[in-house]
Amino acid sequence: MLADIYLWVKAFHIMAVIAWMAGLFYLPRLFVHHVERAEPGSELSKTFIMMEEKLLRVIMNPSMIVTWILGLTLVATPGIVDFSSDIWFHVKALMVIGMTVFHMWLARCRKDFAADRNTRSGRTYRLMNEVPTVLMIVIVLMVVVKPF
Repeated sequence: MLADIYLWVKAFHIMAVIAWMAGLFYLPRLFVHHVERAEPGSELSKTFIMMEEKLLRVIMNPSMIVTWILGLTLVATPGIVDFSSDIWFHVKALMVIGMTVFHMWLARCRKDFAADRNTRSGRTYRLMNEVPTVLMIVIVLMVVVKPF
């Protein structure tokens, strides 16, 4: 049954990953502008807070959930992953868990901004903006090249 819909599941999984990654790239950039351009409690800060919340709740959270559900569905498809010898899959899974932890960290940072208690600098958010890039590179290499 799963083998019959494999390509459909894979296509929608890729779409969900793209949406999730877009949010993971954009939210830290919003935080950079928020911390560097908006005084806590200002109208501009309130605008950033609304944008950050909508990005997280409307795009990032649903796309992360769909990514996980469809990814686990792909893994459950017979013949796709040989857990005894496919080391690439274990590395990829670890990176996806890392991306999920990063997502949760961003959600916590958003709550700090919403409560006007952010203590991190724009530089911190600029550096953290590189995390999803590194994770994505490793994930794509594991899935496409399968080096081990």
